[in-house]
Amino acid sequence: MKKLYWRPPHVSRTALSLVAIVAVGMLVLVESYPVVRKQDHYGARIAAARLSRDCMEAIKAEKLRLGHKPDPEVDPAETGIIGESLTAVTSNTGCLSAKLTSANPNFAAVLVHLLIEAGVSQGDVVAMGASGSFPGLNVSTYAAIKTLGLKPIIIASTSSSEWGANHVDYLWLDMDRTLRDKQLIDFGAMAATHGGIDDMGVGMTKEGRALLDVAMDRNGVRQLEPASLADSIDKRMGLYDEIASNRPIKAYINVGGGSASVGTHVGKKQFKPGLNSEPPRSKTVPDSVMLRFAKRDVPVIHISRVKLLAERYGLPYEPRVAVPIGQGSVFVGSEYNRWLAFGGLVAIMAVMFAFLRWDIGMRVLRGMRPRDTDASPEHMV
Repeated sequence: MKKLYWRPPHVSRTALSLVAIVAVGMLVLVESYPVVRKQDHYGARIAAARLSRDCMEAIKAEKLRLGHKPDPEVDPAETGIIGESLTAVTSNTGCLSAKLTSANPNFAAVLVHLLIEAGVSQGDVVAMGASGSFPGLNVSTYAAIKTLGLKPIIIASTSSSEWGANHVDYLWLDMDRTLRDKQLIDFGAMAATHGGIDDMGVGMTKEGRALLDVAMDRNGVRQLEPASLADSIDKRMGLYDEIASNRPIKAYINVGGGSASVGTHVGKKQFKPGLNSEPPRSKTVPDSVMLRFAKRDVPVIHISRVKLLAERYGLPYEPRVAVPIGQGSVFVGSEYNRWLAFGGLVAIMAVMFAFLRWDIGMRVLRGMRPRDTDASPEHMV
């Protein structure tokens, strides 16, 4: 029967076993003592997360003033960012787990990371599609934009899916204004649509759409009134270009799944969560604001599939308590200690050489000199 593995001739299994034990021990040592390092731009990540937390607290305080106390069954961490299940301004179904995960101010650090990765720098113009469905992610995006000193052009969807900014008297546009009134953020949405199906609130009641109109009026936001989904995409792109004027738009940030921004649920899935440096390869990508920017070679930051983003950047999924600032691999990462790994390699080589020399020396003393080797180091290795 042939051997299933090769081992050096004239070397005992005892010597090989001892070398293997040392090698495994060094591997365990390297794995057990990684080096923890702060991520690049750590200060900006922390600053953005702290600003996001302050913004969320300001929104919570205003909601409490209006009588919207957090429901411990729905919002166990009492973030104040979670809305209701069904109201007159609710546009669609929603996932409570995703909303709870998104109500984490450390997502602002994720946005800082993605914006820097997209190549933006202080003073650059960025476009954003804000979603009433994810007020927590909107806040974190605002905080990242403010921290990096960017110039945003923001168009918002006024309605919200379940558990988002859907209190009829306090929608996302009201939260947006709160942040400016408290002087936490010095910019806000410049225009808005009804949002929801086809970006026109299709399927919502007449009362619900009227409440959205009132919200846009009371916050002094320009209302876009598209005749169709395609018209909404055209109007949004036209407004971004109009406000940007001759300044280049360096990135587009989409939050959530607004129909015009992502191109319905089909387009939403064809862009990967996070940074997209080019359009999807599929030939059947629905038209959308994201696709049009991608075709202009503008980096697209797609903030969707919250669970996947949370896992990628070490943030908790569906946290039941308030999350401390600075928690997650988006702030600090671990890597192998290179000096320890190099030392381990040297130790393995030294031990291997010593054991082999010892093994062959013992054989020589016993009169068992190898027949076809002069015990040269080159042969032994």
